[in-house]
Amino acid sequence: MKYAVILGDGMADRPIEALGNQTPLAYARTPKMDALAAKGEIGMVHTIPDGMQPGSDTANLSALGYDPKRYYSGRSPLEAFSIGVPMKETDIALRCNLVTLSEEEAAYGDRTILDHSSGEISTEEASKLLAAVRDALETDCFHFYAGTSYRHLLIWERGEAVELVAPHDILGQKIGDKLPKQEALYAMMKKSSEILSDHPINVRRRSQGLRPANSCWFWGAGTRPNLPSFEEMTGKKGAMISAVDLLKGIAVATSMRVIPVEGATGGLDTNYEGKARAAVDALTTGGCDFVYVHLEGPDEMGHQGDVRKKVEAIERLDARIIRPVAEGLRAAGEEFRMLILPDHPTPVSIRTHTGDSVPYLLYDSVNEQDRSWKYNEAEAEKSGNFIAKGHEMIWHLFNGTKN
Repeated sequence: MKYAVILGDGMADRPIEALGNQTPLAYARTPKMDALAAKGEIGMVHTIPDGMQPGSDTANLSALGYDPKRYYSGRSPLEAFSIGVPMKETDIALRCNLVTLSEEEAAYGDRTILDHSSGEISTEEASKLLAAVRDALETDCFHFYAGTSYRHLLIWERGEAVELVAPHDILGQKIGDKLPKQEALYAMMKKSSEILSDHPINVRRRSQGLRPANSCWFWGAGTRPNLPSFEEMTGKKGAMISAVDLLKGIAVATSMRVIPVEGATGGLDTNYEGKARAAVDALTTGGCDFVYVHLEGPDEMGHQGDVRKKVEAIERLDARIIRPVAEGLRAAGEEFRMLILPDHPTPVSIRTHTGDSVPYLLYDSVNEQDRSWKYNEAEAEKSGNFIAKGHEMIWHLFNGTKN
């Protein structure tokens, strides 16, 4: 038996008036997911433990079978694993977003955060901007490392455990009371704005009608994690397919194989076909029992508040990932189980994550059911199936659907 998890980051949502009071998942054309639902099991799963922040870090750990209350030590250390940054026990890792702040106000604290991703800036442009910040601000204690798109990293040697605000949680708000209380971090963020504001890349972006990446934003602080290997925990050889450093970092930390896919961007226009091929190859000829395919697009569209593009992201996931993976495994003669779910909701109405339960779809190629349901939040709730602890979902995948 082969196992595939297809995770649509932030795919779950709330009913939207413009969609006839349906969610994007219910409104979207998803013939493959609906066909699998009619032959499988749907239900709800609570991926974010009560009392924890609803982030992709905690939620994806949960979906992979790791109890966040036991294993979570911060988001950024996982991203450090991904990009090969060595962390000492006394280091603190912080995410360093390149964000767009309003530019009309003279005082830094009076500005408003407009975009946590600077218009999903390219990795090439962002790396050059981060290099300018690094040249000016790096010290013996603070070290900058480039990641993917707007997502970068700061290592603080002998750092402090500080509380910081995620930029995607405060879109459209003034930043004054959201800035770090720690003096050195605040000073670096303020200085980064001065460095980046008139950088040639940002001058060009403004002229092209694009949002400038005009400030660093630090958040997600944490210490080095200690996670057991996925194979030791489950007995399955696993692989991760994702464009996002966080997911790749979780894979590195759990000794899973990381499969790179050229053209995978973490945005709406990613290499869907490449990811699907990589998943099928990993399970058919690559020696893997389990593959985890992560798609960031629905989450990014939720953060942008773009209903149309979130629907499009879900439809692309259905047609260009789920269908070819299911058909590819079937054509190869493999018996397989496929689990489809979001990690958390990212409602377009609020443009940030919530800790609400999410719908899951579990299909078993050798134990097909005969149901009338489709895959969406409302029907998953009506099914009566509920998994209260998200880290137990993986064992439901391995043990099979309910008859």
